[in-house]
Amino acid sequence: MHSVLIIIILTYITFLFTKKSFSTLKRKKTNLSIANYYGYCSVIWLLIAALFILFLLISVKQYTAPFFLIIFCILTIIVNLFFKYKISSQFHARKHFEKIFIIILKIISFTSIMITFFIVASVLVESIRFFKTIPLTDFLFGTVWSPQISVREGQVGSSGAFGVIPVLMGTLLITVIAIVIAVPLGLFSAIYLTEYASKKFRNISKPILEVLAGIPTVLYGYFAAFTVAPFLQLICNKLGINIAAESALAAGIVMGIMIIPFVLSLSDDVLNAIPQSLHDASLALGATQSETIKKVLIPAALPGIIGAILLAVSRAIGETMIVTMAAGLNAKLTFNPLDSVTTATVQIVTLLVGDQEFDNVKTLAAFALGITLFVITLGLNLIALITVKKYREKYD
Repeated sequence: MHSVLIIIILTYITFLFTKKSFSTLKRKKTNLSIANYYGYCSVIWLLIAALFILFLLISVKQYTAPFFLIIFCILTIIVNLFFKYKISSQFHARKHFEKIFIIILKIISFTSIMITFFIVASVLVESIRFFKTIPLTDFLFGTVWSPQISVREGQVGSSGAFGVIPVLMGTLLITVIAIVIAVPLGLFSAIYLTEYASKKFRNISKPILEVLAGIPTVLYGYFAAFTVAPFLQLICNKLGINIAAESALAAGIVMGIMIIPFVLSLSDDVLNAIPQSLHDASLALGATQSETIKKVLIPAALPGIIGAILLAVSRAIGETMIVTMAAGLNAKLTFNPLDSVTTATVQIVTLLVGDQEFDNVKTLAAFALGITLFVITLGLNLIALITVKKYREKYD
């Protein structure tokens, strides 16, 4: 902590020293940039040199905090002297700084792309190892998911042990329940806050609703397991309906409540971004406020609304804690919301819990599930992009 504080102080001193050095220069027509940019240039070169030295020290395993601080102090002196005596007022500091900053942005963007590529590649490599043992057709079309069967002697890859259909069916069931709850509530709430609510009510209610997005998912899991599930059991028992103690309905309802802020907040922002002229023109032509919302505002905001729904779907597909606590771990081939089901993310966690060896087909099955979820999510994104492009061309 002390080392970081010293580095920050030295960096700030470098900025002030270089800035002051160029502020004292006589202002001429050749002075192309303000003094701040000379300070930015000195700081950025100091940090680049320090990062390079740090990388070298770590590579040769010679890094120690005191030694690095000594080197950083030397670099600070060198950079200050260089900018004080070698750079004249003709130096275009702003353009120099912007070029370096653009290069840094390109490196960061490329790094993000490469991180995504390596994540997908690592999962894909392990998935290929899995499919060398378990045929792809058995995985995609099998109707039984029971990884424990595969570890018994003489039953590796036995028929149906790794059928992904029950797992995907549970994922789809819970996601559909969540979306059925979240989309109407979120979208109608956004419409009300945008078109009908007073400014005072909107300023109070919207932040309160968005707090739902910051609640830890484990709390939602407790709420589903100890409140919603018992309540559903009580209601169903009085009606003479059989419902499991851990059901897809309980998990789906709570998950829908959890993703309401995603739909509400994004839909509200999109509706507010529509030009007021469209709204006024519709009312001027004799349309009522409800007709304006239905035939003008929602169609114009449809690309953003689709994006909000897609984000909510992705959030629901990737949720683990709520499903684990409220829906169970049993992979069943059912679309009955009153049954206990599981999802792909829950099975991934279950397969990777404990000391697992990555040459075990049971462990590799988690990567196969991961690449399956990736393909599904990618497909949803492509569909959403096509839909958004179609309607965006219509309303731009």
